[in-house]
Amino acid sequence: MWNETRSNVPGTASAIVQAESPLVGVGDLLKAHQAGAAKKFRLEERPFRDLVNLRGDANDAAFLNAVESVTGCRLPVKPNTVVRGNGYDVLWLGPDEWLVRSQQQQAATLEGKLTAALAGQFAAAVDIGSGYTVLEISGEKVSDVIARGCPLDLHPRVFAPGQCAQSHYFKASIVLIPVADTTYELVVRRSFADYFVRIMLDAAEPLMS
Repeated sequence: MWNETRSNVPGTASAIVQAESPLVGVGDLLKAHQAGAAKKFRLEERPFRDLVNLRGDANDAAFLNAVESVTGCRLPVKPNTVVRGNGYDVLWLGPDEWLVRSQQQQAATLEGKLTAALAGQFAAAVDIGSGYTVLEISGEKVSDVIARGCPLDLHPRVFAPGQCAQSHYFKASIVLIPVADTTYELVVRRSFADYFVRIMLDAAEPLMS
């Protein structure tokens, strides 16, 4: 979820690593949007979350126990559901695949914790934080903005907090997570982040008046 910008100090072997948001290219656009954002729609980044792609056998008790020892929650086995643990959320992506993410900004430590807990098991935990970012969108018109570029049925009877879904917004692949009646989070690939922000703000503009 960040670029590593290194600058070596002359005469030393160490390097300074600075975190950089994937949205650095649309920083001015976001600031302008947020300065004028009303209750109808607002888009914000939730940067530098620790994100890990997890693969394993949901029928293996040792696998389930190892993951729970790190995340504080049992893996969701019902399709397109989310469980909340001790500092982490776990999202169901497939029968043997999950996305584990930190609830707060933090350094990339989750992969190491899961790898250690899963040692000797037929399972994999891969850090993907540098390839994605997390956004939060909210407001009275948020569902209308999403519906302009996403084919999912957003009615709360079928898509409510506690669920998640993989889909797309125009040409950008997303994981969409409802967190409240008028608030969603999205996990977006770094390579699409700039495009995603521009296209979503463009889609929202006619609904803001």
